[in-house]
Amino acid sequence: MLKGKIALITGATSGIGRATAIAMGRCGARVALVGRDIKALRDTAGAIGGYGGEAVPFVADLTVERDLERVVADAVAAMGGLDILVNAAGTIANGTIENTTEAGWRSMMQINLDAVFKLMQLAVPHLQKRKGNIVNVSSVTGIRAFPGLIAYCVSKAAVDQLTRCAALELAPKGIRVNAVNPGVVVSNLHRRGGMDEEKYRAFLEHSKSTHPLGRVGSPEDIANLIVFLASDKAGWITGASHPIDGGRHQTCAR
Repeated sequence: MLKGKIALITGATSGIGRATAIAMGRCGARVALVGRDIKALRDTAGAIGGYGGEAVPFVADLTVERDLERVVADAVAAMGGLDILVNAAGTIANGTIENTTEAGWRSMMQINLDAVFKLMQLAVPHLQKRKGNIVNVSSVTGIRAFPGLIAYCVSKAAVDQLTRCAALELAPKGIRVNAVNPGVVVSNLHRRGGMDEEKYRAFLEHSKSTHPLGRVGSPEDIANLIVFLASDKAGWITGASHPIDGGRHQTCAR
């Protein structure tokens, strides 16, 4: 499905990014893995190599512009080009309009939006050469409002609009740009956002009732959609945000 393609995937150490890297490797892509934890990156690379796939780890801090420039240049040089960019790295934090600090707001935008914008910008010249594509990992919170997550919701809504605008601008260059909008997915995202294990278990249990299909998602659920959007089978799809949330975006707040 992706045989011979070269993909660069951020957030490849865990969750959706890791699952996407493994899925793309299984589909024949050669994968540049980007993250901050070299041990976790090597673990992902080992999983891909275990069935004969090829993956190369690249350590980078997405809040450092020099790291973004370096990782794209190094990945293209090492892999021989670029066909697919997947922006899967992200962060989450609680906060309302009243108690979100300016520092917290800026940190959220820096990781969830600014890094996505800059990586897209850096990747365009390379993607244009191979008529490649971009898949951004957004969220159901990008298309629906939820209280207590204001910076996160706004950052993901901005990713969706960035996806749409870039899709129109890059279409003449033969580059497709799409987004996926997951609901609650079992990963380390909420744990890193401050939930302890007891609260996280309770959150997952409650989330079964907020998703009409009666369960939360797995990273593999999202990875399967990303692989499709990155493949030639989705060759006439661009500028679209794809809910993949067990129906949650169809519901009212509860």
